[in-house]
Amino acid sequence: MTVTPITGIEDVNLGDIAFWGRPPQDRATAFRLLREHPTPVRFPEPKSPWAESGPGYYALVRHADVSEANRNAEVFSSEPSALTITDMPPEFNEFFGSLVNMDDPRHASIRRIVSSSFSPRMMRRLTGDIERIAAEVVSDLSDALATSGPRDFVAEVSSRVPLLVILDMMGIPRSHYPTVLECSNVIAAGDDPELLGATQTEQEAAYLQAASVLAELMADIGAQRRATPTGDLTSALVNAGQDGQRFTDQELSSFFIFLIVAGNETVRTALSHGLELLTDNPDQRALLTADLDDRLPGAVEEILRLSSPAIWMRRTVTRDHELGGRTYIKGDKLVLYYWSANRDEKVFERPEEFDILRSPNPHLSFGGGPHFCLGAHLARLEMTVLFRELFTRIPGIRSVGEPDQVLSGFFNGMKRLTCDTVGERTGS
Repeated sequence: MTVTPITGIEDVNLGDIAFWGRPPQDRATAFRLLREHPTPVRFPEPKSPWAESGPGYYALVRHADVSEANRNAEVFSSEPSALTITDMPPEFNEFFGSLVNMDDPRHASIRRIVSSSFSPRMMRRLTGDIERIAAEVVSDLSDALATSGPRDFVAEVSSRVPLLVILDMMGIPRSHYPTVLECSNVIAAGDDPELLGATQTEQEAAYLQAASVLAELMADIGAQRRATPTGDLTSALVNAGQDGQRFTDQELSSFFIFLIVAGNETVRTALSHGLELLTDNPDQRALLTADLDDRLPGAVEEILRLSSPAIWMRRTVTRDHELGGRTYIKGDKLVLYYWSANRDEKVFERPEEFDILRSPNPHLSFGGGPHFCLGAHLARLEMTVLFRELFTRIPGIRSVGEPDQVLSGFFNGMKRLTCDTVGERTGS
């Protein structure tokens, strides 16, 4: 099939899923053209398996505009949905109505219940657990590479680490790992027919089935923790704290689904892109491994900037407001393209280059304002621990060939990424 070259914004349709199947360089060209346009461009809403498309949305693509919309939650609302451009039907809100789709004061109330479990102090307590998981995963990969040759990095490393961390945090037995992974893959599948099915009916059924399975699992775990509290996150959420607040069954299920999908998929995507970036840029890899402890934090931030795991979030305008040279009216939908803002030439010099020493690096991969990602500390910690273990234990690790990307306009994910080794492995 012939693909029309992108030479102007008339060649760009962000609402068409076919756009997200184009090569990465086409995406970069398209967003550069959009950033150069005087005002944000309006696009048709994408087709959805669960709802009729609405009147369209405006694409915010510049760092300054995205940052302002993040900060001004009174005007740029996360309700009724931040995760879908089309409005979700009521049956979906049961599963996907998490705090990311809420505004204050309800958002602030829910966030307070959760926030202590994601604080820097809690991350310091979790460091040992994450180090043990990373060591287990890298050891398994090392053995598999030695005996079987090239492996799938997504399946054997970048999927396992964040999901095992989340299961341990929530107090969910590891026996549920295959089920949770399968459901997470479906919910984060975007429009990928391999993961969802080819028809809208199949896709809607797949989403709801995966969400139902996770909700049922969480209801069982929640009931156990109400009866016998332990020290895990589920116990903290379902039992009243000092302020008397606790999660309802519906809130617990929605939060779990959000955490499993967002917390797992974000780190999985960043880890996968990180290995690819460090393979494609051997000078940066050498720079990193020459002083791993000192340069890993900068490398993690640069990987997060260029991978931009969650490509966008939606906002809905609550009153007439001017931003970026355009006046929006109440009810207008805006989509904040973090992927584009993280490549804004006005903020990042040589934005398409991978530079682990980039400083400052004000990327927006964790959002901003009242919805700044609760799991940012956890994501950075997981990435730091895993890459340290990986390059210490398997210094010759490389990605091989092209990744198999998920067909999605929301997550910048990979389904598969082959990895192999060059040189000798160390450790035992």
